[in-house]
Amino acid sequence: MSSHHIVRDKQEPALLIANGEACSEELLGQLLEWSPYVVVLDRAAHRVLDLDIKIDVLLGDFDGTFDPQKVLAHQYPLEIVHTPDQNKTDLEKGIEFLIQRGFPAVNIVWATGRRADHTISNLTNIVRYKDQIKIVLLDDYSKVFPLRGTFEKWYTAATPISLIPVGTVTGITTEGLKYDLLNEALVLGQRSGNSNEVLRDGFVRIKAQVGDLLIMECWDQVWG
Repeated sequence: MSSHHIVRDKQEPALLIANGEACSEELLGQLLEWSPYVVVLDRAAHRVLDLDIKIDVLLGDFDGTFDPQKVLAHQYPLEIVHTPDQNKTDLEKGIEFLIQRGFPAVNIVWATGRRADHTISNLTNIVRYKDQIKIVLLDDYSKVFPLRGTFEKWYTAATPISLIPVGTVTGITTEGLKYDLLNEALVLGQRSGNSNEVLRDGFVRIKAQVGDLLIMECWDQVWG
């Protein structure tokens, strides 16, 4: 399914594949075209290999009966990174690994669906790395990324945009949404900016003074 091209001084985002619900092959194929460096969490290894994707790094704690040598027998060369720290999720370890390797950005797939606890943790934990690496988490129905500074992007009218606070976020101001915010606060579990939308074709601007805010571009049909 995948063919790597040459990484040009790590200009392209890496691709990090977790072990949640698989996305469409179309989305995965598009991301592989832009992400020539592929890191796979250990529990997803065989699923990824079944798709004939070239893996650069296999990362995880390799607990249980998992045998990375069996993966090496199917694909070589392959870097195997053992990360036994039980105080962090494998996704966090994967992100930190890419930060240490100097990647400026990462696209993450297969990080939602299946277990709800993993989905919630994966969505909310990415904010802690927002100042170290640009993170975009994707599935067939959404594109999620933490707000970094002032966000500005051109959208078509009626594009669904949700603003989800991780904890409390204050001083939120938006421009270009149907329900704009003016120096307002959102609080997880009390008030969120779910199911807003772009008012008209043009730029949307979002900024916040304090706190961690997730921006979600969502759609109702399978990606592509």
